[in-house]
Amino acid sequence: MSNQKALLLESKQGKFVVSDTFPKPTSPPAGELIVKVKAAALNPVDWKIQSYAIFVEKYPAVLGTDIAGDVEEIGEGVTGFSKGDRVFFQGYFTNEYAGFQQYTRVPAEVAAKIPEKISYDQAASIPLGLATAAIGLYSKQPAGVGLNPVFDPSVSFAGQPTLVIGGTTSVGQFAIQLLRFIKFEPIIAYASAHQFQFLKSLGATEFIDRKQVSFSELGAAVKKITSKPVKVVYDAYSDPESEQAGYDLLADGGSIVVTTGDQIKKKVDGKNVIAVFGNVQPKQNREFGREMYKRLTQLLEDETIVPNRPEEVPNGLAGIPDGLEKLKNNQVSGVKLIAHPQE
Repeated sequence: MSNQKALLLESKQGKFVVSDTFPKPTSPPAGELIVKVKAAALNPVDWKIQSYAIFVEKYPAVLGTDIAGDVEEIGEGVTGFSKGDRVFFQGYFTNEYAGFQQYTRVPAEVAAKIPEKISYDQAASIPLGLATAAIGLYSKQPAGVGLNPVFDPSVSFAGQPTLVIGGTTSVGQFAIQLLRFIKFEPIIAYASAHQFQFLKSLGATEFIDRKQVSFSELGAAVKKITSKPVKVVYDAYSDPESEQAGYDLLADGGSIVVTTGDQIKKKVDGKNVIAVFGNVQPKQNREFGREMYKRLTQLLEDETIVPNRPEEVPNGLAGIPDGLEKLKNNQVSGVKLIAHPQE
């Protein structure tokens, strides 16, 4: 068996080390692709796995769930892909499907071709953030709110207000775009003022400055913008205070999507909390993932969905731990950190 370079989390809550003797995947199973990884994005979940020992069960572990690269080998039964195709997809929390290595595997049904105008770095910025936003908003209950399970362009919530807390986060950016696609209006973004113009380009129409308005004041600030009932809130920030604030301003019958688990302590009957698991690989999300990935190349082509803004992490796999520290220390805003495993 030939070897490859990989970034390994050596042990539970251990250190990251680069290995150049990690087994390279060969002979893809039926229905799968082997992909040469050209770009892999960093996400908060990666440092949280190291710090809190979540999701991963076997060590040493390869992390990384945002991946773009070139099709290297094609498994039996796969149609629609050829060797050399540029593709992007979401990894999973097992070594064979992870991104912080030079080669990885993916089920072909949840991979998509990269449009010509999109770079590897841009493509790698998409999968996890988009999945977390889309599953939470579009997927059928109980996985999501169920607003548009098959990405039907005729679906319209025109005249209905919505709020995205943490609009500048990767997930928040995609939530704004998905809400624009189904014609919510106004789309209110709670974010830093210096990002308002950028968020407007994604579809946000009204803005609340998080540095001027506290979570306890958020409900009153929303009421100044709209007197209509708010029935959908997406909390991409998701700490106990933000979740409670979003929940409190929801109208009866409304839903809030949260990304780090349900931390809401004060609840009433008639409001729905969706604690989203933002990955298309597991069984409960796979059908929705197939629907999304069938449409994703075209959604990027016509700019219904635009990527996050990428920022390169230097030194290939060896640079990833420093990038994760920046994420952990809240030193990244409005961009997606991208590493290049082939360096």
